[in-house]
Order: sequence, then structure tokens, then C-alpha cells
Amino acid sequence: MKRFLRLENASYGHFRIRVQVFAMARLAALLAALGLGAVPAEARLLHVVALGDSLTAGYGLAPGEAFPDALARALKARGWDVEVANAGVSGDTAADGLARYEWSVPEGTDALIVELGANDMLRGLDPAAAEAALAQVLEKARSAHVATLLMGMRAAPNLGADYQRRFDAIYPDLARRFGVALYPFFLDGVAGDPKLNQKDGLHPTREGVARIVAAILPAVEGVLAEVKP
Repeated sequence: MKRFLRLENASYGHFRIRVQVFAMARLAALLAALGLGAVPAEARLLHVVALGDSLTAGYGLAPGEAFPDALARALKARGWDVEVANAGVSGDTAADGLARYEWSVPEGTDALIVELGANDMLRGLDPAAAEAALAQVLEKARSAHVATLLMGMRAAPNLGADYQRRFDAIYPDLARRFGVALYPFFLDGVAGDPKLNQKDGLHPTREGVARIVAAILPAVEGVLAEVKP
């Protein structure tokens, strides 16, 4: 008798599973008919490269505290399956970043964050040269179909009004020209604040990086949303 009950229960359980599978299939067909589609497949890992200078590299910070590391943690906390490669080199100008583009931004990169130009400004280099180099970086990214976020920089006022006007115009002009997303000023809310900068007054502390990441995060997420699955 007990053996019969076990067999009966097993048969009933199998029947329930078949009914559930049939119901799920009917539901999927109904959703497809309504144009709602099926449940999307698990999202793939997104490869992001942060191409920049010492502000990206993490000058003066401990390992794991640089902008790309902090950004990756913030994105993962918001559910993104992402890795952010630190392609920052201290002292790089826009031309330096362009010169190493091929090995800094490998094939398979999904999104690019460009943070260059601060050293051009600090050295008083011609804004036209910085703009030309950045334009080539953006053209390479566009040709490779890499979603791009351009980080703006602003000139120090002691360089004069004309230089400041020409330099500050580089980033919005390039963003319009190449149709890329622009974050107007990478150091917004951090520049000039001694509590958020190291003793040199130029490079953010760990707290400064956290402020930068919190402000930039929506712009980065907007660029990641452009990446095709």
C-alpha cells in the first residue's frame, strides 16, 4: 500500500510539473504575441577603459583608491557587471594619450572614458594641439563603435582670459562634433577644496575621488546603457 502511494504521488508530481511547463509555455507565447518579449538573457560583462593622466592613474593614492577602481565598485553596487581598466599615466598630455591609444584601448572595449588635457593646460600648451589630439582619440573610438564619455577640464584663471576661453571650449566643441556624451568638468565640486585634495592642491584624495565618482556616475551609466548587448 505504501509503495502504491509513493508511486501515485510520484505520478501526480510529474503531472504537476508537466502542467506548470505547459502553462509557462503558454505565457511565453502570450507575451510574444503582445510584443512584450521574453525575459532577457543574463547581461554580459562590460569592458570599460578609463584613458587619462594622473587624475585617472590615482597619483598619491593607495592601490584600489584610484578613480577607475572607485567607479567600478560604484557601478557594481548598482547592479552593473563591469570592469574598469585603469589606463591613466601620470604626466600624459592629450597627444601622449593618443600615442598609446591602440594598446591602452584594446579590441573588445565596450565603453571609453577620456580624461585628458589637464597637463596641456598646466604647461600652457596650445589648446588647438590638445583639441586635435583629442579629436583623433574620439575618431578612433567612433570607428571602433566604442561608446564614449568625454571628461571636460577647465583652464586655471592665471593663464589669462583668452587662453581660458580657448581651452574651456575644447570639450563642448568636441562633444558636439563627435556626438559623444560630455561631463563638463571632471573635478567639479573638488577643485579648490583643500579637504578633498592632496597637499599639492591638484590631485584628489580618496574622499575627493569618491565625490567625483558620485557626481559622474549618472553620466557613466548613460553611456553604458548605449552599449549593445
